[in-house]
Amino acid sequence: MFSITPKDIPTSKLHGYLLGAVAPRPIAFASTIDENGNPNLSPFSFFNVFGSNPPMMIFSPARRVRGNTTKHTLQNVEKVKEVVINVVNYDIVQQMSLSSSEYPEGVNEFEKAGFTMLASDEIKPFRVAESPIQFECKVTDIIYTGDEGGAGNLIVCEVIKIHINESVLDANGMIDQHKIDLVARAGGSYYSRARDGFFEIPKPVSTLGIGIDQIPSAIKNSTVLTGNNLGMLGNITLLPTDQDVDNFAKEHPQFIGLEMVKKHTFAQEYLENNDTESAWKVLLLK
Repeated sequence: MFSITPKDIPTSKLHGYLLGAVAPRPIAFASTIDENGNPNLSPFSFFNVFGSNPPMMIFSPARRVRGNTTKHTLQNVEKVKEVVINVVNYDIVQQMSLSSSEYPEGVNEFEKAGFTMLASDEIKPFRVAESPIQFECKVTDIIYTGDEGGAGNLIVCEVIKIHINESVLDANGMIDQHKIDLVARAGGSYYSRARDGFFEIPKPVSTLGIGIDQIPSAIKNSTVLTGNNLGMLGNITLLPTDQDVDNFAKEHPQFIGLEMVKKHTFAQEYLENNDTESAWKVLLLK
């Protein structure tokens, strides 16, 4: 066994050790709003619940290790001290991952990731309609732990209203852990599905996906493709070229001229094997 003194290694390497060791971590899918009313949506795995009377949660949008900049979520709650913490289950994990891309200020991550903006009852930020449980919160304190890259900014929140989808409840009206199907964050690009174990999603932070809002309506409104499927399709940086699609058609003539439902079904099979590029080629075939 080897030992590490944190100050003796680069922050980026220390960050990797910490996140790989302290896992799985619950995800706070935080919705905020800036002083001009623009919505923001971003996930954070430095998060947990810290009390029930009063009900308190804390999450931390840490300073970026690269560039030592702060995130829009922190900037927003410094001005508008309200936040919705939406829980993340397996049905929305791909869309959640897409929303974590470093989109410029002013870009609506709800639209990019294909989520529905649902008005809150007590606060200004919107809820994620697709999330099975949403917590409307008032920010009571912000604790800054440092001013260097990687430093945490603890946002302390009091829960003032909870919204629960009845589909995740058991016969006694309590949350059924099998039905809610939560996911958590681990190290690197790994996630944990509470009932099934680990799976992997490529991290989108180094590139910008085109977003679900840029997917053609015939695909976006598919009766076959799920939200996770659309999240994967929206996470591609460039669509295949016409030449790429033509070459694919020559190699796979069985996909030419298919009706839409069958085309989407074959594309879904590619997505289930993490082959997003081939899925797009099937969808783009004439």
